[in-house]
Amino acid sequence: MLFSGTQICPSVNSLVRILIVPAIWGMALGANAAGSDMAQVKMIDAAIEQQWKDYGISPSPIEEDSKWCRRVFLDLIGRIPTYAELTKFSRDRSADKRERLVDSLLNDDRYTEEFANHWATIWSNILIGRSGGNDRRSFISREGMGKYLRDCFARNKPYDRMVYELVTATGTTRPGTEGFNGATNFLIDKVNEEDGTLATSSTSRIFLGLQVQCTQCHNHPFNQWKQQKFWEFNAFFRQTRALRRFVPGTRDINFAELVDQDFPGQSGRPSEAEIYYEERNGLTKVAYPVFVDGQKIDPSGYVSQVNRRAELGRMTVASEYLDKMIVNRMWAHFLGYAFTKPMDDLGPHKTVSHPELLEELGAEFRKSSYDLRALMRWITLSKPYQLSSRVTSRNASDDPTTGEVPQFSHFYLRPMSAEQLYQSLVNVGGQARGSLEQQQAQRDRWLGQFVVAFGTDEGDEATTFNGSIPQALMMFNGELVKRATAIGPGSWLGGLAGSPSRLSDKVNALFMAGLARKARGDEQQLAVQLQRARGGKVDEVLQDLWWAMLNSNEFIMVQ
Repeated sequence: MLFSGTQICPSVNSLVRILIVPAIWGMALGANAAGSDMAQVKMIDAAIEQQWKDYGISPSPIEEDSKWCRRVFLDLIGRIPTYAELTKFSRDRSADKRERLVDSLLNDDRYTEEFANHWATIWSNILIGRSGGNDRRSFISREGMGKYLRDCFARNKPYDRMVYELVTATGTTRPGTEGFNGATNFLIDKVNEEDGTLATSSTSRIFLGLQVQCTQCHNHPFNQWKQQKFWEFNAFFRQTRALRRFVPGTRDINFAELVDQDFPGQSGRPSEAEIYYEERNGLTKVAYPVFVDGQKIDPSGYVSQVNRRAELGRMTVASEYLDKMIVNRMWAHFLGYAFTKPMDDLGPHKTVSHPELLEELGAEFRKSSYDLRALMRWITLSKPYQLSSRVTSRNASDDPTTGEVPQFSHFYLRPMSAEQLYQSLVNVGGQARGSLEQQQAQRDRWLGQFVVAFGTDEGDEATTFNGSIPQALMMFNGELVKRATAIGPGSWLGGLAGSPSRLSDKVNALFMAGLARKARGDEQQLAVQLQRARGGKVDEVLQDLWWAMLNSNEFIMVQ
């Protein structure tokens, strides 16, 4: 058996080395966008192609269908396609097959739950971090945050409405409690402090791409952002409080509640509820709520006269920065790099790689009534998203890893996120077991282990596969990989091994299921060698191949 001690067939090690070598990608014709979204797709293509021309760059060929199918499944619903899904798409000869697949993943009832879960996970990580709600001292209910976001994405709630709700939410954090409002989990820990500075920096950065935290203690050294701007933005949160709700008869926190309360100001005059801050030279200055564009509101601290967060929500969704920030974020999700670096910094000091395109896409998104699925469709059907990851001599200079501005002349390789890897392993045979609650608990435990190994204390999205010992042990010997490589009755691998087809066909099916390509000649030859080494036992041959494939660089890459 493959997992018995260290007795791994030597040929498996050869296979791992073979799979790590990049494959030679093929060429295929992509489908053109049609219908109502053609104008936006053409706009993207025209802007990107003009910059290729300006920089003397030629794009890579269009990615082959099977590889592109794997890519779009990972990006839209968070897992690789099943063998049946991939085969169906590859055999389709329709000119609009790519457009129809995108529409299916976005709108078909078969994928609604996966789509909503995937994007709820992404946004939970953005809003509260991967570790949000896991600390016993946290007010956050991760379950409540996830429920709210799943509902948003399942119903395709307009983005401006979602942002407004997150910024202005009041109510309790945990499902099943009176007054439950899952949107409260975004701010509940961020205002669980006296002055709400974390709420200030997170709200401006996540939704507007303005990193005002740089000016909390001093004026920004590189642009016109002043310390005053931070505290004026901070003043919007001074009516907000996070309250503990205890288990009856105990001092254990049951859940938390986000409320708006009158703010008397730091001088005790609620009619003009001011805050004070100190400059680096020791001078004390006063601040009232003023939005980043200079809009002022009534300085009263009485909620009955002016609800500061409601005003902040109104001005946030009206800001042009809202449009550009979500376009920048979504572009980075699908293409690997944003138009700015870092992605969530659109301050006036930043260089934008494609400024006109960012402006135009933001305007089109607003005209679409903030339809996130429409924005996803435009990007996934655009030419840069269709391209192969194979670098050519005509675009080798397009390498953002060296600090160059991305030109999107080829698809940039990137590792799966921890969540994509988990769902893909489940999809290829590592099915979670038990009730839905038990399956979720299994997933959370696995991801928690992963974050401990690879994440950061801040819950950052940076997930790398760098060959560390914890990662190797997790993938080589982990329970999920063991289940994925099981060859018992009812398993996908066992069913493939027991089919009447030839070994070469089974090997091709295996490579298509895992890597979205057929086995190369050297890989087929190695399968024959494994068959001899395993005494003709095809099931063990496939198990060895599958284990090596799941542990290869090629499997864990979005490409």
